[in-house]
Formats: sequence, C-alpha cells, structure tokens
Amino acid sequence: MRVVRRSVGPALILFAGVALFVAAGRLPVVPVPGQLGPDFWPRLILVGLMGSCVLKILEVARAKGVGSEAVFLPLSRPKLVGGMALVLGYPALAPLLGFPLTNFLFLLAFMRLAGTRRPLVPVVIAAAGTVALLYLFVKVVYLPLPKGAGVLEDFTISLYRLLRIF
Repeated sequence: MRVVRRSVGPALILFAGVALFVAAGRLPVVPVPGQLGPDFWPRLILVGLMGSCVLKILEVARAKGVGSEAVFLPLSRPKLVGGMALVLGYPALAPLLGFPLTNFLFLLAFMRLAGTRRPLVPVVIAAAGTVALLYLFVKVVYLPLPKGAGVLEDFTISLYRLLRIF
C-alpha cells in the first residue's frame, strides 16, 4: 500500500504530461525547412518530465523492502514552498522583466534555495546558463522569448546585440 501511495504523485504528473504532450501536438505549426517548430520545445520537456516520473515510480517500486525509508530524502516544507513560488513566479515575471533577467534571477534563487553558499558560483552558472538558453531558444529553435517591459525590453535587445543573437 505504501508503494501505491508514494507512486500516486508521479503517476498523476505522468498522466498530465501525456495529456499535455498530446495538446502540444495540436499547436498550429507552419513548417519552415531547417527549423524546429513551436511544438518541439514543449514536447521535448514533456518527454523528460514523463521519463523522470517513470524512473521515480520504478524507484518507489524497487524500494518496497525493509529499510527502504533511507531512499527517500526528508522533506523540507519551506524549501518546497520556495521552489514552488519560484516556478510559479517565473512565467508571471518573464513578460515584465524579460527572459534573460527572469531566468538569471530564477537560477540564482533556485541555487541559493538548494543550498549553494559560495557567492561567485551561482552567478557564473546563472549567467552561463542564461546565455546558453538564449542561444538555444532564439538562435537554434527560433522561439520568441519575452523581452520585458519598458527599459527592460531595451536591456534585452541590447543583450541580444551584444551576444550577436540578432
């Protein structure tokens, strides 16, 4: 019974991922030769989500023996709430702050929440990760990202020019 109870969450997320995968396939796509369509990125992320859910269900099923409680890490409710706030705040702030700044701040906050204490490491990782994602989304996938409002839109466009993204 414990295995079933611990598998409910990943199973629900797995089913939601399948439903969203199907819905992403219904996005209106105008194929452009040599470019990935707008349905590529959501579907790729959903495949990763569904795969991680399957792995979690298998992990729970294999850990049903004696002493299996050691497999599960203790839950920190403040960290869980903080992580959820970050994930939910990201799409709310991106249109206002723009993708580059929102992503940079998200990565910084998430690494801090996860326990990174050295100040330079998160800044370097957040900056490098944001630049890598900008190149991936704008240059490779041709995905329009939120540029921000007001002066932050100017900042995003200046950053794109600096990075020779466009």
